[in-house]
Amino acid sequence: MSKEQLGRRIKRYREMNEISLEDLAARTGLQLSFLKSLEEDSVYPSLGPLLKVARGLGVRMGTFLDDELGHDPLIVRLGQREAGLNMLGGKDCPVDMKFYSLGRGKTDRHMEPFFVEIMPSTCAERKLSSHEGEEFIVVHDGAIEVTYGREVLTLSKGDSIYLNSIVPHHVACSGDSPASIYAVLYFPE
Repeated sequence: MSKEQLGRRIKRYREMNEISLEDLAARTGLQLSFLKSLEEDSVYPSLGPLLKVARGLGVRMGTFLDDELGHDPLIVRLGQREAGLNMLGGKDCPVDMKFYSLGRGKTDRHMEPFFVEIMPSTCAERKLSSHEGEEFIVVHDGAIEVTYGREVLTLSKGDSIYLNSIVPHHVACSGDSPASIYAVLYFPE
């Protein structure tokens, strides 16, 4: 999904539910200017703000990723993966994470599984994210650095981490080489 599609989809759900941008800002605790930029696609959120927007609209986060109904069980072949989200490392940072949804099309899911490609970041600032739920990550290739509260943990290929997402955290490459992970996120209703 392109950034343009995400902004349009959020705006469509907001308008279908007759929720003004001001009401959505009040429901989410996010700045009105941020929400306007999100819908206009001049800004792209991390998972925390995207989850707040989904909750403010009364939908699952996966609603923004789903294009069509799928079959049960859902199979995503390696060659059929499509990049769904690109996350910015910060306000002035280039895209440093590309998310491939492994659950797209399973509309009754309770978890959000992703394959994520992570590029080394040139940004010195690592903004921590916090949201309800849990995350399970397995390093597929390379090495990653997970900031979890005040701890900084390095994980290599084959290592995994299971964490409570309410604790401020950040996932990035460890060093100057790209990395890839499988991540399963759970957001309680």
